[in-house]
Amino acid sequence: MAGASRKELLGKVYKMIPPMLESFHKGQLGRVAVIGGSEDYTGAPYFSAMASAKLGCDMSHVICEPGAGAVIKTYSPNLMVHPYMRQSKNLASSESIDSVSSEVVGMLSRLHVLVIGPGLGRDKLMQDTCAKVIQEARKQGIPFVLDADGLYLAQTQPELVQGYTECILTPNVVEFGRLAKAKGLKVDELDPTEQCSKLAKAFGGVTIIQKGAKDYISNGTQTLVSEGEGGLKRSGGQGDTLTGSLATLLAYRKAYLDKIWEHDSSLDTAETLALAAYGGSAITRECSRLAFADKGRSLQAGDLTEHVHQAFLNTVGEKGSK
Repeated sequence: MAGASRKELLGKVYKMIPPMLESFHKGQLGRVAVIGGSEDYTGAPYFSAMASAKLGCDMSHVICEPGAGAVIKTYSPNLMVHPYMRQSKNLASSESIDSVSSEVVGMLSRLHVLVIGPGLGRDKLMQDTCAKVIQEARKQGIPFVLDADGLYLAQTQPELVQGYTECILTPNVVEFGRLAKAKGLKVDELDPTEQCSKLAKAFGGVTIIQKGAKDYISNGTQTLVSEGEGGLKRSGGQGDTLTGSLATLLAYRKAYLDKIWEHDSSLDTAETLALAAYGGSAITRECSRLAFADKGRSLQAGDLTEHVHQAFLNTVGEKGSK
């Protein structure tokens, strides 16, 4: 698959996308939750959850701090917002890390995919809660995407993700350097085309999307390069569209592997994970290109949200229209 063309890879992503059938019921095409959202950061979890929704997942949740939840609810009535997270200073005397994390963990059986990190911040209680959620998600085999302050967990406690192949990390250049340092790798001594592969291997086969002018995607044994044209404005928050898109594609992957519709089962578990990562990158880059063509220098993260569906149509395509 590594030598396949962009068209061939997107053709394989297309095979993984569920058709729109009358026989499906609510929830089968994806139940996704974004965990993050602190007092200071309410935009990131919203952008991630909305990208997930706009790409077509049935149910999009945000699990966040109460203060963030009240704000995010005003952004859109389409998201389900759960104010279960706590920053240390807001922990009530009747609460503990165990009571807080048990609320979040209690939701996992209702979910297909997690995004951990958007707007999370570095507060110890928020970080520790997510560590407990990751441990439980691993036990239940739930795929998750780590970004932003979620990557701080992988940096400081690499054992949380070590060897968990149902995991995607999405570091930018600075975050990639920190993760490499945590694993004793010196990025500047590695061939740029091999950096992502080496780090993925060091983490025991997790999938890493090394974001940049080209996105390198690797699980340590196979590397794909996503280099579709993107926009030229680097506004904060565009990575949140990527994480939300990845989450929905991972939910579609589950639907494919569970064979909720008739198909030839030609794609295996590892291949579909790489395809979800590649598809998420391709859709986000196209989304950025469309938004930049529309807004130019004034582009903001929220401008990407309205282009997610068109970006999907332009890259992957809708079932029945190809």
